Amino acid sequence: MQKKIQLLGGVLTNNTTMPILDYFLFQLEKDTLKVTASDMQTTITASLNVESQDEAEIAVPARILIDTLKALPEQPITFHSNDDPEDQQLEISTTSGHYSVAYEEADEFPRAVRLEDPQTINVSGSVLGEAIAKTIFATANDDLHEQMNGVFFEFKTDELRFVATDAHKLVRYKRTDLSSEEDFSFIMPKKPLNLIKTNLFEGDENDVQIDYNESNVKFHIDDIQMTCRLIEGKYPNYEAVIPDDNPNVMVIDRSQFLSSLKRTSIFANKTTNQVRLKIAGAELNISTEDLDYSNQAEERLTCDYQGDDMQIGFNSKFLIEMLSNLSCKEVQLNMSLPNRAGILNPIDGVEDGEEITMLVMPVMLGN
Repeated sequence: MQKKIQLLGGVLTNNTTMPILDYFLFQLEKDTLKVTASDMQTTITASLNVESQDEAEIAVPARILIDTLKALPEQPITFHSNDDPEDQQLEISTTSGHYSVAYEEADEFPRAVRLEDPQTINVSGSVLGEAIAKTIFATANDDLHEQMNGVFFEFKTDELRFVATDAHKLVRYKRTDLSSEEDFSFIMPKKPLNLIKTNLFEGDENDVQIDYNESNVKFHIDDIQMTCRLIEGKYPNYEAVIPDDNPNVMVIDRSQFLSSLKRTSIFANKTTNQVRLKIAGAELNISTEDLDYSNQAEERLTCDYQGDDMQIGFNSKFLIEMLSNLSCKEVQLNMSLPNRAGILNPIDGVEDGEEITMLVMPVMLGN
């Protein structure tokens, strides 16, 4: 029970204008207890098997329940609510203790939206978890362009795509081994995706049923259901910014590249995080500097490079994020000109039917 209550706690917000949203909805239907949390945008319900012959609905203070269950050792717990309208108390009993908390009527608690005429697709939990993990870090925090604050789910009759961008970096995670009965797309907000990524998948191969329409989506994951409101609006034309012609290709060990960037970025300007990549022959020169504090760093790595000698600048923070979210041994960086985006792809470590494309915009280099 504690794990599911912790998951539901992830929905709670600290600045709610509706006091009832600080509560969990308890719905007892004989031997099933449904516990629901909501912030009006996202609603999660977890079903628990219990021993009871009663039916009831009450609203229970969420924070005190979470803290109580976290502090208790694993053991049977008994809940008992009285029917006194003047003194509504939920009693919690264990083998060694007795606790009491005031509850509220359930009438004001918001109920999950019922999806009208939804379309349905089934995706394995591991695929969905991987798609979220590979894209969510590239989403934006932009009040003016809300569409970029989520992950774009693009279901096609020949493949599935998951896309995220903040206009500086972009990730497209594609599954050519999966498909939808018809084309459909929507933008998922970050909060419910983080709840899925953090709590619901640990290599789970079980299918997740996804019901969706123009305004809402519902995930059925074992005995948990999550309904959330989609981000409205049109997603940017991400295909238009991915360059096709990239004649300069560098293949390099991912771990070495990542470690070098982490070290040299310490000496970079803290505003631009600029790193300079100078590539010639089989050598990559990585350098950073912060003129305000007279800091600088330089490292050399060997690589396999095909193309013209070039220098190009990137935000080191973005490159580190991308490389950290890959698990391959080697990566390929495709480039054309110093003022055009670089394309990062894993060389190995991907499943059949899996394609990962990461794009990072350059920053202009000084002399």
